[in-house]
Amino acid sequence: MKRLTRLALLALVLALGAFALIWVRRGAAGDPIRVGVLHSLTGTMAISERAVVDATLVAIEEVNRSGGVLGRPVEAVVRDGRSNWSTFASEAERLILQDRVAATFGCWTSASRKHVKPIVERQRHLLFYPLQYEGLEQSPYIVYTGAAPNQQIIPAVRWAADNLGRRFYLVGSDYVFPRTANAIIRHVVEILGGAVVGEDYLLLGSRDSRPIVERIQGVQPDVILNTINGDSNIAFFEDLHRAGITPDKLPVMSFSIAETELSTMNRAYVAGHYAAWNYFQSINREENRAFLSRLHEAYGTSRVAADPMEAAYVGVHLWALAANDAHSIETEAVRRALGDQSFPAPQGVVYVDPETQHTWKMVRVGRIRSDGQFDIVWESGKPVRPAPYPPYRSRAEWDAFLQLLYGRWRGWANPGADAARTN
Repeated sequence: MKRLTRLALLALVLALGAFALIWVRRGAAGDPIRVGVLHSLTGTMAISERAVVDATLVAIEEVNRSGGVLGRPVEAVVRDGRSNWSTFASEAERLILQDRVAATFGCWTSASRKHVKPIVERQRHLLFYPLQYEGLEQSPYIVYTGAAPNQQIIPAVRWAADNLGRRFYLVGSDYVFPRTANAIIRHVVEILGGAVVGEDYLLLGSRDSRPIVERIQGVQPDVILNTINGDSNIAFFEDLHRAGITPDKLPVMSFSIAETELSTMNRAYVAGHYAAWNYFQSINREENRAFLSRLHEAYGTSRVAADPMEAAYVGVHLWALAANDAHSIETEAVRRALGDQSFPAPQGVVYVDPETQHTWKMVRVGRIRSDGQFDIVWESGKPVRPAPYPPYRSRAEWDAFLQLLYGRWRGWANPGADAARTN
């Protein structure tokens, strides 16, 4: 009897031990997976980047509602890049080394991405970058969910030449994206038999665009191609309006103004002008209606959606799909799984291109309405394969072009912009 009692006691102890082990393992499996969200919450770029953070958080909440990643909830660690490139770099390092995040979703300007790129490469860490950009880059540790030049800049210039006119004036902020975009635009305009009649730049954060507007009036182009970023756009369109430059006389095609920026601008100054993106809030798709519903649920029905927000939202879902398929959040495992991923996005189905780690995307041109939304006037009809290096120069020639800019500024932006962008 005593022997049976001892055996029963031993069996109970073993059962309790096994239960405890299962409980511990389940508890560990339930620990949150931390991811970084790195955007400007202050400074000149906050006008654009705050909303991208919100869309990223909506996507994380969706992933959690559907079971998380590997059965674990995803937890966002949000850091402020403060519209300052060195701050982006230090905060990226902090997210990776101190916060131990599994991946980072962030950056807006190419200058901020260029400062973060060597850090994620050195640490073998994944960055999901949600902005349309100038291309001329490819990294095994960056997933580019925004447009490459052939998915925004190039088709928009062709459309403008066919529909608006062939004498172009180029305006932009003085850093790597606008400078490179305008170099690409010059090639496209030359091929189309058009002419660039002027080119000007503003420091990021500058609100004095009147001299540029006066020069535009002097040469009378057919179209203005605008790569100004941040709240400098507010002053630029105000100065155009005061000068009597209206879209029926001289339309502007913008590459960095979307619904988010329009919500802060005087609609009377911008209605009738154009923008090129992959996503517009007015797209008639069930997936877009669901996206907007969740955005409004989280932030109110007045909240608008814009292309970089949608690209950030897609990036979170692509990472979650890849991690679940890889059965791991380890960087190399997720990278290997990313090439097989597609996602039914609000804009249409988005595919990861395994060769470049950019995404196949729809291309659209929209005309700004008085309510701050867009009427879509042209679209590609199917996703366009990304080509980060435009064919107008060799890769070596494009790399030399970038190094020339970097050497001129000793960085990726006009150093005079430092004072302008710290509000």
